[in-house]
Amino acid sequence: MSVIYFIFQQTMFFSIPLLIVALGGMYSERSGVVNIALEGIMTMGAFTSILFLNLTGKSMSGQLQLLIAIVIAMATGVVFSLFHAYAAINMKADQTISGTALNMFAPAFAIFVARIIQGVQQIQFSNTFRIESVPVLGSIPVIGDLFFKNTYITTYLGIGILILSVIVLYRTRFGLRLRACGEHPHAADAAGVNVYRMQYAGVMISGALGGLGGLVFVVPTSTNFNATVSGYGFLALAVLIFGQWKPVRIMWASLFFGLTKAIAAAYSGIPFLSNLGIPSYLYKMIPYIATLIVLIFTSRNSQAPRASGVPYDKSAR
Repeated sequence: MSVIYFIFQQTMFFSIPLLIVALGGMYSERSGVVNIALEGIMTMGAFTSILFLNLTGKSMSGQLQLLIAIVIAMATGVVFSLFHAYAAINMKADQTISGTALNMFAPAFAIFVARIIQGVQQIQFSNTFRIESVPVLGSIPVIGDLFFKNTYITTYLGIGILILSVIVLYRTRFGLRLRACGEHPHAADAAGVNVYRMQYAGVMISGALGGLGGLVFVVPTSTNFNATVSGYGFLALAVLIFGQWKPVRIMWASLFFGLTKAIAAAYSGIPFLSNLGIPSYLYKMIPYIATLIVLIFTSRNSQAPRASGVPYDKSAR
């Protein structure tokens, strides 16, 4: 059973950031704006928040420090996403090119600033955020070992964002208007919806969740940040497509890809896999091979929001 608990916890460490970032991409694309810049947004969110953890490591620790870092990561993601929103919405730029430019800028900026501040690009931090056992809940048989031991508050935050996303998207006026802008923006405009405002809201929410995802990816799996999130932003796009732009399906896709990442990263802690004698690089290839296979069999039936990626021009009818 200890191996099962280990695999499950590792899967959650990798699934939660995927879930958060993919949900962020969902908000943007549901509004009609493709956000290829998720990788760059994750990098920037991780950079500013991990830098904060590094600079305050001697004066702060524990959950309060992590909560402040979460706010910083989300704020950074919002600010960085505004560049993409302005280019895509106001300037009617090609959304793929705009997002790619931000993806190229983010790691270069992180490396440059980190070297100026501390002389090296790798930012170290002390991980004092792991919760060994949640009081009372950690004592529950099986469930306690799975969900409430050796965990982080970011896990519960990700689950909360999933539940909130389902409610917002399908049970609120905002969610209805957001979906309308991604499907029929001109019809939404005729009904009195400010399409540009909704698109800005979608991209900004995407930025907030993308920035948060960068921090959530780094904290449980490392004690340093080296200006990269290992392609997780692009993997989140695959999760978004596999999940058909729907929150619950995105959750299942995140768990699947999270499991493949957990196996690739922690196979040496799984006796059955470590005894097979398979080279480590093959395990590291598993998530990306799985991504290609899944997209090959599912992309044909993918139904993205109809207006996603098409710059909205109010005057064109």
